[in-house]
Amino acid sequence: QVQLVESGGGLVQAGGSLRLSCVASGRTFSSYGMGWFRQAPGKEREFVAGISWSGGSTYYADSVKGRFTISRDNAVNTVYLQMNSLKSEDTAIYYCAADLTWAVPAKLAEYDYWGQGTQVTVSS
Repeated sequence: QVQLVESGGGLVQAGGSLRLSCVASGRTFSSYGMGWFRQAPGKEREFVAGISWSGGSTYYADSVKGRFTISRDNAVNTVYLQMNSLKSEDTAIYYCAADLTWAVPAKLAEYDYWGQGTQVTVSS
């Protein structure tokens, strides 16, 4: 079992930055690929970024490439999402998720565990 708790969301002006954190419980965190997803009101949950268990591979949605950076620190069981140059369309609830196999990083259904989400609101 892995429990995930996100933090770092909030209200920010367009062009600003936020850093999300996701802390995982359990001793096997370093075995999981991790992902960040988001869900805006009235829309489906979508992939934002993913990182392999070692941190050696990362993937991003086209909409956030060059603006967002995913990273992880296995020593403290934490995955991060640094979000720069935020836009109003980035407004959503952001979720982190863990996937033991991480065969298809962008596929929502592949992930085994989910956090409760943290709200990000970007004002224009």
